[in-house]
Amino acid sequence: MTDPLAAIARTPRLLVALDFDGTLSPLVDEPMTARMAPEARTAVAALLATPATSVSFVSGRTLEHLRVIAEHDDTSAVLLAGSHGAEYWTPRSVRAPKTTGTADADALALRDALRAEAESAIADIEGAWVEAKEFGFGVHSRLVDPAQADQVHGRVDRLVAARAPGWRRRVGHNITEFSFRAEGKDTAVRLLREATEATGVLFAGDDVTDEDAIAALGPEDVGVKVGAGPTAAQIRVDDIAGLAALLLSLAHLRDADRE
Repeated sequence: MTDPLAAIARTPRLLVALDFDGTLSPLVDEPMTARMAPEARTAVAALLATPATSVSFVSGRTLEHLRVIAEHDDTSAVLLAGSHGAEYWTPRSVRAPKTTGTADADALALRDALRAEAESAIADIEGAWVEAKEFGFGVHSRLVDPAQADQVHGRVDRLVAARAPGWRRRVGHNITEFSFRAEGKDTAVRLLREATEATGVLFAGDDVTDEDAIAALGPEDVGVKVGAGPTAAQIRVDDIAGLAALLLSLAHLRDADRE
């Protein structure tokens, strides 16, 4: 049986697309304090040093917030896809993906109104809070008594279903996200593949939303699941340290293949 890691290491132009929270960074109570684990940072640097290899972070975070937590500046070689593939940053050497969809005044007004209504709907539940996002919002229950978590998400689910039934709904670790844009991480991987002219993609993620990207990968690509849970990925690792070790192995295989 073919080793999927060895096979993807031989692709002429490789894109390594990585979720951030829970994949490169531990999940934290205060989202803006998230930072890449040291071993993950080392692995990303090793991949960037290999020939014909692009690395991208693909996140549900807004592009602005992703740049903060990734400690990312304009000198970085790492491509970014924020808001589940609705926002992008690329270095000058890579053409920026062409996104679709618009944020008209009516959509933004509804976003703001629903955010405020969602905050009111869960105001009496300690620890519940609403995160503003570029094209919608997320409802968090990480700090809520587990006995009340379903109540938090149920209240806002009913609100959005009544007011904005066409919005896209996503469920992650202790969060439900709502957006008036339909892009998913599958969209992000497709557009990043085109932008980097990649012949093969390795995508890694830990959450339910990452399965959109994993399920859309081609037969020559590789999906990696970080942690427990159902997945369509060919490879599973236990945690961030396990993913970092796998990415380092990929970098070494890619270097060895070109010696």
